Amino acid sequence: MAGSAQTYRKVLALTGPVLPVISFLGRLPTAMCQLGSVLLVAETSGSLATAGLAGGALAAGQTVAGPLLGRAADRYGQRVVVLAAALANAAAVTGLVLAALSHLATGWLALLGALAGASVPQVGPLARSRTVALAHRAGADERTVAGALSFEGTLDEISFVLGPAFVGLAAALAHPAAALLTAAALLAVCGTAFALHPTARQVTAARRTGAARTRLPGAVYALRATMALQGAMFGASQAGITALTEQLGRPSQTGLVYAAMGVMSAAAGLAMVAVPERLALPVRWRIATAALVVLSVPLLFVDTLVGLYATVIVLGVAYAPHLITVFGLTERLVPRDRLAESMAFLTSGVVGGQALALALSGRLAQDHGAVAAFAVMVVAGALCAVCSWSVRGLGGRRAQPATADAVTGVAAAPRSPVDS
Repeated sequence: MAGSAQTYRKVLALTGPVLPVISFLGRLPTAMCQLGSVLLVAETSGSLATAGLAGGALAAGQTVAGPLLGRAADRYGQRVVVLAAALANAAAVTGLVLAALSHLATGWLALLGALAGASVPQVGPLARSRTVALAHRAGADERTVAGALSFEGTLDEISFVLGPAFVGLAAALAHPAAALLTAAALLAVCGTAFALHPTARQVTAARRTGAARTRLPGAVYALRATMALQGAMFGASQAGITALTEQLGRPSQTGLVYAAMGVMSAAAGLAMVAVPERLALPVRWRIATAALVVLSVPLLFVDTLVGLYATVIVLGVAYAPHLITVFGLTERLVPRDRLAESMAFLTSGVVGGQALALALSGRLAQDHGAVAAFAVMVVAGALCAVCSWSVRGLGGRRAQPATADAVTGVAAAPRSPVDS
């Protein structure tokens, strides 16, 4: 435990105390806008179909545009890309709120939802790549890099627990519009602060002189696929939990059950830094995917609220370790001039997989009960395991860029911690 605390102190020494706070608040709107857009449009239009279309358009926009924003950050630097995206995203979310309150046609709502998704500034993936770059710049050891990934993964997990909870609270006490306008304000203020933080100057853009982009190892694409499957598990579990709590006559427990799973996942993520270094990342990946399968199967047989809580809490132990391990493998395999793009690909895969699985498993749960949605979840976990056990080429270090000046991704600044 003391060793883990020391590792996290080293991570905070790299970033300074302010960066984790603004990066957390900057990524919180991403967790708020998906559910918030659905609740808002359902409230103002009276149509769940219209609400689903707006929410689906938002997810599609983020899935498609996220890697493009990551690529732009790799090429032009995080500062200009995040600043432009944060302000554009705040404007798009505000526009969606005003359009919904004005009862505009479905097409306009879907368009604004897509714009809101496409302009998400990708603070989470870029915070990961920034912190990892700072660690490499300072000559940190592998345990510190792993600690940085664990810390960022935990911030993600906490945001995805608190974001929907805040939206639900705002919808109950006031109106879904209040939650989305708060998200827009956070995007404008904290997204801008993240873009302008001094560490953004220390993670430079890759410089290219007409050379082709560095090729990615084939294993990277398997890692992206498994993240989409992880997203599918999230979407299917959300549909299954919702269906089962309604079946048990306790629909108000849905958010609390999902939050309990997220809290346990966040705790497991923080504990990942204590895993012995001798347990290699490929082995950790296979263990994590096996745990996803084994721990999700009991959901097929749960028929009480207490049993549901117990099962999802235990399942949460597998979620963050899997996510953090996939991010860690990606960080090792991809060239540094494509790190932000690759991190954004993983996050977008989770978002896309979750949206598709939620649509599919939601319909299955409606027709066949919660067990059908949980079956989708188990199948997605099994496919994750197949990927982890069949992929080769995971043991190598990062590929080298195509040209010597194509990249370091890290500026030659003084090697002192940023404390602002």
